[in-house]
Amino acid sequence: MAKKMKKSKERISSKITEKESDFQSEGIKKTKIRVIGIGGGGGMIVSEIASRVSKATFMVANTDRQALRTCSRKVIRFPFGQNLTHGLGTGMSADLGREAALAEKEKIKKLLEGQDLCIFVVSLGGGAGSGAAPIFAKISKSLGNLNYGIFTLPFKFEGERKMAIAQESLKEIRNQLNALSIIPNERVFQIIDKSTPLKQALSVINKNLAESLEGLIETIYQPGLINIDFADFKTILEGKGRLAYLNTVKTQRKTGAIKDLIAKVLNSPLYPYSIRGAKGVLFNIAGEKNLSLAEVNQISKTISDLVNPEAKVIFGISQNQKYSDTIQTTLLAVGCGLKIFSAERKKKATKKKKKKVVLIKKPTSESKKKSQEKKVKPSQNISSKVKKTKKRKRKKVKKLKIKVKKESKEKPLPEAKTDEKQIEAPNLDQEKVRKNGLQIKKEAEEIEKEMLEKEKFWETPAFLRKKLAKEK
Repeated sequence: MAKKMKKSKERISSKITEKESDFQSEGIKKTKIRVIGIGGGGGMIVSEIASRVSKATFMVANTDRQALRTCSRKVIRFPFGQNLTHGLGTGMSADLGREAALAEKEKIKKLLEGQDLCIFVVSLGGGAGSGAAPIFAKISKSLGNLNYGIFTLPFKFEGERKMAIAQESLKEIRNQLNALSIIPNERVFQIIDKSTPLKQALSVINKNLAESLEGLIETIYQPGLINIDFADFKTILEGKGRLAYLNTVKTQRKTGAIKDLIAKVLNSPLYPYSIRGAKGVLFNIAGEKNLSLAEVNQISKTISDLVNPEAKVIFGISQNQKYSDTIQTTLLAVGCGLKIFSAERKKKATKKKKKKVVLIKKPTSESKKKSQEKKVKPSQNISSKVKKTKKRKRKKVKKLKIKVKKESKEKPLPEAKTDEKQIEAPNLDQEKVRKNGLQIKKEAEEIEKEMLEKEKFWETPAFLRKKLAKEK
């Protein structure tokens, strides 16, 4: 029996090699996709995906040998930076993770050579993932591979330091990738209760990412009624550092199922952004042979209405018996609204503004002389200001005089009265109101004199003003 089994396996393998050679002779190249999990968190996610997907190759890279032992057997285990870390972790040091990756640059190059698409999966905030991921991505880019990154951000309770490490790594890696998806771990609380254990909460995120990647890889490899191949995927991913939304949803076929599927595909609670305004969209609808045109149209129309009117939209339809009484939709939208980087842009803008204000030319010998002269002699600007103040004061005095004249005309001087009662009981309010025109005129003249004296004082240079003040 064992011999027969061996012979049958040999026949199958020979048939596969024959088919591969036929494809190569026809000029059809087999697409090579490698999914690389870097660090502890990325390794856990990739291990979970590897057990479900067979067509792509999977690799887990880490400085921690103990963490690598827990990974799935279906992944290529790559320990790096052993001379620096001695088989241990990086202790949340991104610089150590970076140095460890740079030390193994040639080995990383060999592992990424000959790939068409490299998908990097990293839980940012630690040392190995945050420090090494930009080096891996840079090497992959230099080899001409298409690069896509999926990153998770730390929980708030993990501290500000971890979040700062994650953000710095994102800034560095962004330009090395064609597209990247960002999932903050904090978003998991929208699906589960806060009292849920940490391991269970992380497994929810891992499961969601595994399903999404599985759907994407199947879409590229699996032939369909309307086929999506690697060329279509390449068209959508063209560009640099664009924000991407990846989600796969599978539902049972029943009344109202399509609306529920559309809502779930378009509104993943794990993403802090949506597909609205996306410039490139690729989606695949998978179901049984009896998949109706109405169902396909409803899904397609809803997605295309949300994206940019000038967006490239590529869709496919797969029919397979494994989707009995179910419909699965995989959606990849690239060039989504960059809300996640708006805070960074604001910081850069404020820094630029501050620099413009702070940048002052160093004083030369000539400018120093001029500044000394300005201190001794009043400048033209000061004299012009003094002239303006003089004009304002003169205008005020003129207005006072006009008011005085009007009051004198409107209220003539009261005639002397011999009424004894009026003299004996004068009213204070009446005294204030009954000031005659001559008294008001005198008061105005006194105010004018004071103003003129002040003007003369301020017209004199600063060094003379001090002497005058001392003499007084």
